[in-house]
Parts: sequence; structure tokens; C-alpha cells
Amino acid sequence: MKTPDTHIVKTALISVSDKTGIVDFARELANKDVTIYSTGGTAKLLKENSIPVKSVSEITNFPEIMDGRVKTLHPNVHAGMLADLGKESHIAQMKEHNISSIDLLVVNLYPFEQTLAKPESTHEDMIENIDIGGPAMLRAAAKNYKWTATVVNPDCYAKILEEMSDSNTISLELRTKLAAEVYSLTAYYDSVISKYMREYCEKETEQYGLGLKKAQSLRYGENPHQKATLFGANFYNVFEQLHGKELSYNNIIDLSAAAQIIIEFEEPTVALIKHTNPCGVGIADNIVDAYHKAFATDNVSPYGGIFAANRTVDMKFAETVHGIFSEIIIAPDFTEEALELLQQKKNRRLIKVDFDNIRNNINVEYKSVVGGYLMQESDKQLLSEEGYKVVTKRQPTEAEMQGLKFAWKVCKHVKSNAIVYTSNDRTLGIGAGQMSRVDSSRIAVEKSKLMNLDLQGSVLASDAFFPFADGLIEAAKAGVTAIIQPGGSVRDEEVIKAADENNIAMIFTGMRHFKH
Repeated sequence: MKTPDTHIVKTALISVSDKTGIVDFARELANKDVTIYSTGGTAKLLKENSIPVKSVSEITNFPEIMDGRVKTLHPNVHAGMLADLGKESHIAQMKEHNISSIDLLVVNLYPFEQTLAKPESTHEDMIENIDIGGPAMLRAAAKNYKWTATVVNPDCYAKILEEMSDSNTISLELRTKLAAEVYSLTAYYDSVISKYMREYCEKETEQYGLGLKKAQSLRYGENPHQKATLFGANFYNVFEQLHGKELSYNNIIDLSAAAQIIIEFEEPTVALIKHTNPCGVGIADNIVDAYHKAFATDNVSPYGGIFAANRTVDMKFAETVHGIFSEIIIAPDFTEEALELLQQKKNRRLIKVDFDNIRNNINVEYKSVVGGYLMQESDKQLLSEEGYKVVTKRQPTEAEMQGLKFAWKVCKHVKSNAIVYTSNDRTLGIGAGQMSRVDSSRIAVEKSKLMNLDLQGSVLASDAFFPFADGLIEAAKAGVTAIIQPGGSVRDEEVIKAADENNIAMIFTGMRHFKH
């Protein structure tokens, strides 16, 4: 028997946790003389709304047991959804065992993810919200999509009813699409549970499921010819867009980078970001003064970049930056009058950031490579307490130590090879992403000269060790008096000797911060 392009719906099994729209949908099915079977709370709701409904127990001839854990896991249910009605043998077996076909399955799953989002949820709560029967039925019915339609999304109810409007049929095309949606949902659902259980028992596994939920389609990717999509249910829990045009792929990458830089600092701080690198960072008693310090590092590159502040943007700050072209301004909040002014530029994105939520969501990083994916823990540490030590004859002064700590925080977020010159409250020169560490240092020095910034008495941070003494000697010529770097080179003694000869205090952190 050939699979029909359409299949008449005579029976439906409905069991939903999310009851959005289910009463109206079920009523329309009943009006079309579809026999409805249901379970537990769904059946109760339909009966309360005077919709004819039968218990699944009438299919199984067995009651729901174990607090509802076992109700649909039964051959009569699964055979009704798995029967290939194009095979005479299947039809004969259904008649022999008195099994009826289930033509439409409407199921959505226990709210595991929503339960996980509640701080008060216990481990027992999580376990009880792992759905067993729902995914089993969905996977079975979706496998048999040629004869059984599956619905997991309330948004599809209207489309189902539209197709059934004339002859109670659902097209093969739609049944196929609905089946694809089922497997996407169950894969995502299982991956969320898998992640929770891995973290609960702190166990690494050979298989790893990525639970990704689409947040939005983007206009394009890194370049206009590339398609792109944002996945991640938490993104808009962290970043709330208050104004401006839609975020682009590159905006989102820069936004994430800016947020991770700014949370390194407790003092009022402003960071100016371009292509994920800081153009300048400043700290002060207020964010207006911090901005001026950051902008003084490089007053060209920040145009069209991201301005990140870790304090509420007030009118004074808004007036200071309003005349400068920026793609995005991010802050923990904006005053009403600051918003009113900054919104005068219709394309400028204004993003309110939940800083605590940022920290909670910096856990794991993924990168795609040809033929696979890389995964690593996020770089959340700053210094290694065990490896942190002064290795030169001269100890850093208090002012130098403040500058070194500041420089190290900035350097952590600069693309490798990274060299950062600073005072104790502002960046003075940044060299990023060069193939040679010496080149990064020279670029940083040249930029500081262009900005008429004096590097005499400055400090320097390097994201990885100096492989030779030449980099340190270049820094000494520029006026550096103290350096912070990971150490670990086979030529460390040579570099330390050069530091002593140039009266430079130097700290080894015992921890590097490569950023590729």
C-alpha cells in the first residue's frame, strides 16, 4: 500500500505540560469528530471545559501508576503510533491484538529547563521533571510520520486545524516537518538533562550533547554573504536591548568580549572595544573621568566600536559620549534622561547588562574546526597564587604594583601576542594580535607616541612569556619600570638578568592568558 499524500485524522492522543491553546485546539478536534485520548492533568482540564475525552487507560486497559510515572509506556499506545498502515501484516497484527491507530499525537514535555532556572529547585525536583513517556511517544510517532502526525509546539495548532479544515487530513509535507521538529526538541531536551547530570556528578563523558535553542536569526554573519543565527536561551537574560537597530553577528561577538573585560574591574571603569580588542581602558572615581582616560589611549580606533561602563550611565556621561560614533553602549543601567539623549541616534544600540548573570554564564567555550569542535573551560582565573612571585632584585613599588595588576587585567582580554603599557589607572599603549611579541610592543609604543602619551615610568603586561630578552629591552628603552608576565621560558634567567640590568621590577604570574 502506498503512503498517501494526506492521512485522515480519526484519533488523537493529547498529553501536554504547556497547556497554552490546548483547550481551543482540542475543542476544534472534537468538533471534527476526532476521538481524543488524554492523561492526568490534561484530561482533567479538557473535561472541565466540556470537551469529550477518554482516558489512555481505555487504550492500555491498565491504570496510571507510580504517581503518573507509568501511564503511556504500553504496547497498545506505541503500536498505535508505530503501525505502518501501508503494510498488510501490521494491519493484521493490529486487528489480532485489538489495537487502534493513533493518527495525531499532541505532546510537550515536562518543564525540566524551566525547573532548572528556578533557584529553589532541588535535585529531586529536577529528577521528577525528567519526562520519560513524552519523548518515547514523540520519537515513536515521528518515526512513523507517514501515518502519524506529531505536534510539540502550540504555535502549530492553527496550521494543523487549517489543513484539517475540509477533510480532517494532514499533508505528508507537514507531517514530515513536524517529525523533524520532534527530533530537534528531544535532542535539545536530552542535552539539557545530560548537561545537568554531568555537572551534578562532575563527570566527563565520551559523548557530549550541545543544548542549543534558537534566540534569533541574524541579518547575516561575519560578512554579508554568510548566513547566521544566534543560539542561546540565556543571551537576552544577560543583555537587554533598550534601543537601536538589531544586533549583528559581529556586534554580538564584540558585546560578549566587552562584557568580559569590564567585569574584571571593581572601580568605576570604562573600556572601549573594537574587533574584540580593547582600544583603551580607564579607571577613576566616576565613569566620565574613566572614559577620558580610556579614550586618551587611542582617539581614532574607538569610532564605530563598543563603549562599556560598569556603572549606571547618567546624563553627564551621555553628554560626553553622545557626539562620538559608537555602535553600542553597554552598562548595568541608564538614567531616563541619559536614555532620552542617547536614543536621538536611532541606530546606536543601548544594552543593559546583568553583570552577575554574565559571571554565571561564563563557563565553557566552543569553537568549530574543520571536521569537529573544540571545547574548553572559560578563562575565568586571573593569577596563579602558587606561581605569583617577584623574580628580580628590585621589588615593585606600591604604585607599580597597582599598575601591574591593572595591566594584567587588560592584557588578559587582548588578542595574542598581547603587550599592554599602562599607568596605574589607564592604558597607554596596546599591541594586539601580532605574530611577534616584539612587533606587538613596537606597535603599542608607536600608538602611545601618536597620542603624545609618555611611557616613562609606565608598567607592561605580556600575555605570555618573553622568549628572548629583546622584548624586555625594547620595553626598557620605552621607559617601562615594571613588568608582569607568566614566565616559563627556557631563557627566563636571561630575561631576568636583562630586567636587573635595566632596574626593572618583574613579576612572574605562573599563568598565561593566550587569546586566539
